[in-house]
Parts: sequence; structure tokens; C-alpha cells
Amino acid sequence: MDEAQARHDLPETLTMRVDLNSDLGESFGAWKMGDDEAMLGIITSASIACGWHAGDPIVMHRAAELAKKNGVAIGAHPSFNDLWGFGRRVIRGTSMPDLEKMIAYQIGALQAIAATAGHTVTHVKAHGALGNLANDEDDFAMALGRAIKAVDPKLVYVVMPGRPSAAAAERLGLPVLQEIFADRAYMDNGQLVNRREPGAVIHDAQAATARILRALQDNVIISITGRKVPVKIDTICVHGDTPTAVEMAHQLRQRLVAAGVDLKPYTAA
Repeated sequence: MDEAQARHDLPETLTMRVDLNSDLGESFGAWKMGDDEAMLGIITSASIACGWHAGDPIVMHRAAELAKKNGVAIGAHPSFNDLWGFGRRVIRGTSMPDLEKMIAYQIGALQAIAATAGHTVTHVKAHGALGNLANDEDDFAMALGRAIKAVDPKLVYVVMPGRPSAAAAERLGLPVLQEIFADRAYMDNGQLVNRREPGAVIHDAQAATARILRALQDNVIISITGRKVPVKIDTICVHGDTPTAVEMAHQLRQRLVAAGVDLKPYTAA
């Protein structure tokens, strides 16, 4: 089915509740990444960089402050210690116990900054290479989960459906939020296509919106080969660091609301 036909066949009504999220707070000093203010007027939850791939105390505070003002839930977005590579380079060799401490350190940093903004950290979502490894390899998934549980077992572990992170959250008894990405292509196994591959990042807001609405109706995401990958969807991510982020999030929100989807932070009653 081509994209035009897919849009034509979209469901008129979807009676469900979903969270719409973005990864924000990724500026650093004088260097600006994304439009946090615009995104925080659209989304319902945000994962905020904790200083290791991006973000600094001022950026983190501003993001938490704006999120509080807009009724947006916030979470920690820990990464490898990789400012130079924006957290997208794989760093191996660290023991899992040490990695747990590094993740806990970043969660704690955002908890402290959020407190100064009158907000509360309620979830954890790994960034970049760390997130990819947690969604691919059991030891990384468990290390992330153990760090979350050690800091606060009430923190929600954001996972990818059917991947090791989801299994780790279940094994550890952590609350979980299963996430799909509006702006990323998928492989047949439910993992994201490597960003270095053509078509890995989706910039067409209409196409992204159409595939998400279809995913919500059918509980599947279509891989790059056309395979239907089963997914459970609690939250939908539009990355905040792309030029099309604000337009994509805006269009997606409009279409979801028009289709009857109840968009609220996952923490709301």
C-alpha cells in the first residue's frame, strides 16, 4: 500500500489514551539544539538530557520550568559520557555496576534541578547509544533497570515493545511505558534502523502521522521491509533535535485529537 492510500484508509475514531513525548533540554551553554519552548506547548511528557550527552544546569532547569508551566511530565534522559558525540557513540568496557552508578548519577542530577523548578522526575528513558544497547542486550537493559530501581522503584522505565528493556522492566517489577517513534524507521525485529542508514530518520510530518495512526489502530509498526511488527503503545516520541520536530509534533497532535485519542501525561489521574 502506498502512503497516499494509507492516509486515505486511516481510521476516523480511536478511543484510547496515549502520551506524546519528546527528548529535550539538549542545548549546552551557548550551543542551541531544538526548540524546547515550542515542543513543550505540544507534547505531554519530556525526557530531559542530564549533562552527559547534552544539557547543563541552566538548560535543564529551563526545560523543567517550562514543562511544569505547561503541565508536561518530565523524566531523566541519561546517556554515555559523550558530549563530543552527542551520546550516539557506543562506549564499551565499563562494568555494569559502574554503569548503574553513572545512570543513577544522571537521574539524581535532574531530580535536584527539577526540585528547584518545583517539578518532579517520574520516568527514565536512555538516550542514543545507551538506549540502543538497552534495547538490544540484556546486560545493558538490566543495568539501566537496576539503576532506576535503586534510585526510586516508582520511576517509570521507558522501553521499546518486545525488546530486552521491556523484559528487564518486567523482571525487576518496575512500572513501564512502552514507546514507539514517529520519526524513526524500524527493522523487522522491532529495533530502530541505524541513523547512518538511508531513511532511518523520517522528516515527512504527514507520512509520520499516517503511520502512527495506523499503528495505534492495528497495534503494529511497519518495518522497512513491510513486515508488521506487533507493538503495545503507551507513548509516542517525536525527537526534539530534528528541523521538522515542531511541525511533526504539531500535526501529530492535531490528528490524534481529531481521531478521538485522549492525549495526557502518563502520570495524570
